[in-house]
Amino acid sequence: MRGAVARAAVVGGVRGAAVALVLAGLGHTLWNGLVEPGTALAFGALIACGELARRDTRDVRDTRGGPGARDGWEARAGGDADGGGAPRAAAPDDRQPAPLASAGALAYALLGPDAAAPTHHGVLQIVTVVVAAALAGIVPHIARGRAPAADHLARRVLTVAFAAACFQPLYNSGRLERGIGQGPYLVLYLLLLLGLTALCDAVLAAALAGARTGWPYGPLLRDELRAQLGIGSAICATGVVMALGVAVAGLWALPVFCVPLLLTQLSFHRIAAIRTTYRQTITSLARATEIAGYTRPGHSRRVAALSCAVGRELGLSERELTVLEYAALMHDIGQLSLVDPVRAGATAGLPPAEARRIAELGGEVARQTGVPAEVAVIVERQADPYREQPALARIVRAVNAYEDLLGGTRHPGGPLAALEQLRLGTGRDYQPEVVECLARVLARG
Repeated sequence: MRGAVARAAVVGGVRGAAVALVLAGLGHTLWNGLVEPGTALAFGALIACGELARRDTRDVRDTRGGPGARDGWEARAGGDADGGGAPRAAAPDDRQPAPLASAGALAYALLGPDAAAPTHHGVLQIVTVVVAAALAGIVPHIARGRAPAADHLARRVLTVAFAAACFQPLYNSGRLERGIGQGPYLVLYLLLLLGLTALCDAVLAAALAGARTGWPYGPLLRDELRAQLGIGSAICATGVVMALGVAVAGLWALPVFCVPLLLTQLSFHRIAAIRTTYRQTITSLARATEIAGYTRPGHSRRVAALSCAVGRELGLSERELTVLEYAALMHDIGQLSLVDPVRAGATAGLPPAEARRIAELGGEVARQTGVPAEVAVIVERQADPYREQPALARIVRAVNAYEDLLGGTRHPGGPLAALEQLRLGTGRDYQPEVVECLARVLARG
């Protein structure tokens, strides 16, 4: 209960801070008027166009879902009708569904001169312009019933305000030019500021994802920082190049320097679509055991969902979670070789030799699908004693056994009885750390 209250306080605090900044910026702008309206309009139009080009992550979402699919490699919370849907973090390209808008907002926050003429817009005006333009750009998405996540907009406001607060007061007071001038030291300062801004965004994203899901903060922050090396670095680089270009060439630099980011965004979209199609193929193949009556409906998806949750609890990376999910989806594919199905598809109660034979056949099938080699190894090693298994195979084995025990008739006592049975087998069959992580995940619901 306390954990849920604390997580709600984190989300409320982030959103409240963003709302307070927006209200302060709006009041300041209405009272003092818009400084350099032409420049504000140009950057506002760029941000609005970037929001119009926003990629709706739900168009290519997979059944894994995760804490918020939200914004930035955000995790979407979800599942299918029968309880499938493995929670995970979003893919790197999903973390910034509107990269052009993010780059435009960052460029406005770091804008100094405009064609060598000084500018005087402040932090609060920057917040106002960014929010107004973003809202204008997402109106069509709202009309389609696909409004972006509120957390994404809150992060945008706070990170842009952070960058602007570190740059604009120094620039407007003249201390920046007197201290480092307009040469390479300015570029170094901007690079340092970009690094701090990226860190700020990663901290906020990890905090919000942790508050939504209850996952450990450390692995989430690590994944967010790693994601900044992808589309995040492209956004930061484009933003600072836009700001420097406008300082020399004026507002005409905006459409020129946004083209590379647009091309990068299109490439990410295509990669995401290919990855989603690939995963849907694996999911369909995994369902073959259900259609043939060898396993219970939704079993492979439930095992994948719970395996990913345990993997997240153990601090696995995004790539490891993807491999784990593929292996969990395909862990029962070897049962198609059986003449008579196992009762309820529960392989956890089979003799070790029979379980190992089914696992090895499943590994051979997995290799034929073209999945990464690690996936096939996990599938074929899942029936081995845990000390001889790869780390990810230990997760699949324990979660599959729990699902079999819970879904069968051997433990009508429910989750507690099934977990106790797993704990009794930690001497040989299941890794104790994995079983305890599974217990923690289940305790959080």
